[in-house]
This record gives sequence, C-alpha cells and structure tokens, in this order.
Amino acid sequence: MSDQPHILVVDDDRRLRDLIARYLGEQGYNVVTATDAADARDKMKSLAFDLLVLDIMMPGENGLELTADLRTESDLPILLLTARTEVEDRIAGLETGADDYLTKPFEPKELVLRIQSILKRTRPAQHATPQRRVIKFGAFLFELDRRRLFRGEEPVYLTEAETDLLAQLAGRAGEAVSREELSSSASESDESVPESSGSRQVDVQVTRLRRKIESDPRFPRYLQTVRGRGYLLQPD
Repeated sequence: MSDQPHILVVDDDRRLRDLIARYLGEQGYNVVTATDAADARDKMKSLAFDLLVLDIMMPGENGLELTADLRTESDLPILLLTARTEVEDRIAGLETGADDYLTKPFEPKELVLRIQSILKRTRPAQHATPQRRVIKFGAFLFELDRRRLFRGEEPVYLTEAETDLLAQLAGRAGEAVSREELSSSASESDESVPESSGSRQVDVQVTRLRRKIESDPRFPRYLQTVRGRGYLLQPD
C-alpha cells in the first residue's frame, strides 16, 4: 500500500465525497477526504498527496480559487469536478492550472481512468525522492508508509491491531471514521474476530492506544470520540 497514490477528495456533498472515497479505496488508492477548501488546506499541512480531486462549487473558497492559489506554490496534480457543462467553464478550470476536468454525473470507472492518466503524465516529473508521509500530534509522529510511531526520536511499540487502527485514523486525519468501518477492517485482517464483536474490539484497541499517546486517556486530546459518528485522530 505504501506505493499506492495518495489522493485528497474535496467536496461539500458528503454523500458523493464518501462514495468517491469508498470506490477509490476499493481500487487500491490511499484516500483522505475534506469538506471544503479550508479543510483541504489543513489536510495538506499534515500529509503529502499525489493528486487532488476537487469540486468547483463549494461554499467559501471555491475549487477554481483554490486551484489558482495552489498553482502559485505547487505543481500538485488537480482533477476538477463540476455540475456545469458549458465549454467556458471547462476552459476556466484548465486556465487556472487544473490537469483535467470531469463533469457530474460521471461513472466511477471514468474517474479512475482520468486519475490514472493524470498520474501517468505527472508522477515521472515529480521529485525523485518523495516526501515522507507523516502525521504529527503532540510529541508523536506516525509514518503512514512504514506504519511506525515515534515519540520524539524514540520508537513506540504498538501491537498489530493498534497499528492497524492508528493507520486507518491517520490516513483520514481530522475526519471521523465510524466504528463500523474500523471494525470491518479489523475483521478482514483477522478472521478469528467475528464481525459481531468487531465494534467492541475497536473500543478496546482505542482504549489501549490512548494509554500510549494521551497524557490523560480519560480526556483524550488526539484520539477523540465523535459522538454518533466514531473516532477521530486530531493532528497538529
């Protein structure tokens, strides 16, 4: 998985955002989602991405404005999504510096083909030494590719289950991940864990992980519970 492209999906439509993330994840991509431009900027501070899938029509800073601003400092590949079909809109998107443009509604397979085409064109031109993908929270640093946790320069021992949990949360840092999603992954990686007890296993691993990363596990600052939604890893 460490060699798979890391994609940031930005769309204010939660249903579409989740559908895209789920489909791209099934295709082997590492996916993080953001609800708007401000959220996307926060995610990009903590993680390095290979491609940005960006909706144009969003409240606040829209996709065209974000694209234009990013182009002043970055060559990050960008695929724009929009419900607008006029040629002028497509041209405007490309003129801001986007690499491609996809009109809604679209077939998921077409999205994947567009992403593959962009990455094929752009990845060879990127730096030969890729930026290390890490998440920082407090005194801790988690390497997503190598799945290693450090406190300062000292490695922190994690069990395989704790590592899996932290990797899932770190891969979607700042976003609530449901207990069902986390337990489903746990069940897939360990056939001895019945699905019915998966959620309970997640709660147990969260408790154990908090003891290792929180100064006061009773009042967690980094591995937070989001009531009614699941768990969230809050990076710096």
